[in-house]
Amino acid sequence: MPHRLSKSRYTAGAQCHKLLWWKVHDKDAVELQPDKVLQDRFDQGSQVGVLARDRFQGGVLVDLPYQKANERVTLTRKLIDAGAPAIFEASFLASNTFVAVDVLTPQDGGYHLTEVKSASSQKEEHLPDVAVQIHVLNQSGIRVTGVDIMHLSKECHFPDLSNLFERTDVTEAVQPLLGKVGWEIDAQLQMLDGPLPDIPIGLQCHEPYSCPFMERCWPKDPDHIMRLYNVGPKKGCAHIGTGVHRISDLPASQKLNVTQKRQIRAMKEKRIVVEPGLGEALKALDGKLGFLDFETISRAVPVWPGMAPWEQAPAQFSYHEANGDGTYTHAEYLAEGPKDCRPELAQRMVEATKNAEKVATYSGFEKTKIRGLQKAVPELQAELETLEGKLVDLLPIVRENVYHPDFLGSFSLKYVLHPLVPELTYDDLVIVDGLVASVEIARLLFVAGKIPKEEHDRVRQDLLNYCERDTWAMVKVLEKLRELALSNSM
Repeated sequence: MPHRLSKSRYTAGAQCHKLLWWKVHDKDAVELQPDKVLQDRFDQGSQVGVLARDRFQGGVLVDLPYQKANERVTLTRKLIDAGAPAIFEASFLASNTFVAVDVLTPQDGGYHLTEVKSASSQKEEHLPDVAVQIHVLNQSGIRVTGVDIMHLSKECHFPDLSNLFERTDVTEAVQPLLGKVGWEIDAQLQMLDGPLPDIPIGLQCHEPYSCPFMERCWPKDPDHIMRLYNVGPKKGCAHIGTGVHRISDLPASQKLNVTQKRQIRAMKEKRIVVEPGLGEALKALDGKLGFLDFETISRAVPVWPGMAPWEQAPAQFSYHEANGDGTYTHAEYLAEGPKDCRPELAQRMVEATKNAEKVATYSGFEKTKIRGLQKAVPELQAELETLEGKLVDLLPIVRENVYHPDFLGSFSLKYVLHPLVPELTYDDLVIVDGLVASVEIARLLFVAGKIPKEEHDRVRQDLLNYCERDTWAMVKVLEKLRELALSNSM
């Protein structure tokens, strides 16, 4: 059997032929098994697709298994001949490429193609997906008279979902891609008949999507140029293009920011670098001090009053507060059930933090969410504004004053924790990632009735353990920073 392409295979191949080869020839690879976060994205995308169909009256779904391509194509032809006002998952096969169009509607003697996306805007990476569909439809004798992307609207706010979708016409934008589709299909099919192609690493590993096979191609060298602080894929790949693969290969004339220079110094000297200003910076955390961390939910289709698609809403917090004698008190909250938890969360948080003079966070995320809570829970606006005024971000204090070679170019809490506080890790936890926490919280809140009580209680405890570890990690990092500042001043 010759290899067959699909929309997803074609777009993967358009990004990188090696990526497509692995997706076809190593389709059971562990890298391709969706984790909880990716599966949640798939599930939410499916929900958005179903809701989009409600906008097309009289539409008919090609309701056959995806594997039955020929039967789907035959049914689609029958629906076209019968004059269906809209066909969902309209299926076509040409040039050894199978596509299923989200929505196909008659228009001006031809057909209009609508591609549904769960994103909150139309993006450049949506166009190759649309282009291959137009090509296959044209090859199948279907004249495409217009194309749009139907995506979620940023202007939609729960509970009014009447404007959940907006549509962006891409009929003209996709035209420059159409002449290349046939050539690219041929190239991909020919490539799939051969051995794994030899393709050097580059920007295609990161854009438009991060490649699941990244670790197969990219070196794990801590000196690799992509480990340079804040280099980003574009600049990093530009360095690689000029032959600079390692941070130590950077020419002396290379323009670097202060943090990058500190990183290179620490790497060359193989030691932690502590700036003289650390002690002064830490004075911002003097006084009765607390440590606050949020976990949030983020749903494509908003679920609580005032929320927009994909808006992040706090549903959990952990708070440690120093007692002044080396001990700490701990407060925590995790939502239960589908109701809007923000009023209760805000009340609990205001109560827990009321005696603190300063509240440490790690990043500006908590400040942004507290500002959002001021709108969502207006009866606590004054108290939340007071809390906002207490916040001190620990991350820039670390970034601007300390670098350990094992930070590996990142200042995220997990990257700085182990080098600074090696005795404290996340290794004993089940949940170790904020995105996974977000998905698990949403699962507990919105599908709790389908989860056995034992699993529900276990996941809930896993979430509490993770969030508590984040605030305790801040406690221990600050203790270490104060030690470093003291020894640096002697």
